Amino acid sequence: MARLAVPPLTDLPSAAAAEFHRTVMPQATEILSGETQCLTLLFAPSDHAHRAWRLAAVQALARERAPVRVNAIAGEGDAAVSAALAYLEAAEGVTGQYLLLDDVGAGAVIQSPG
Repeated sequence: MARLAVPPLTDLPSAAAAEFHRTVMPQATEILSGETQCLTLLFAPSDHAHRAWRLAAVQALARERAPVRVNAIAGEGDAAVSAALAYLEAAEGVTGQYLLLDDVGAGAVIQSPG
């Protein structure tokens, strides 16, 4: 599995998307032109305003490069990133996804009395 760490981008979503397409997309295209069968983009966490353009970019790459799988994750905790990468490597049918990682954890599961 190939991985591409996306460098920090500007805070304004439209400017961040333009910067991504100008600077990161050529790198992703180069990686996808090789022998790799799976590429995962690694984004830093961001607020909800960046979700749409990130997902659209990943989905476009996945459609254009099928059957090569292209996915992305956003998170920074080592355990969460490692787990997501392991999942994506094993999930041969998963492509075009943008996974938001919870680095803190969801907390205890609450069950109602049976």
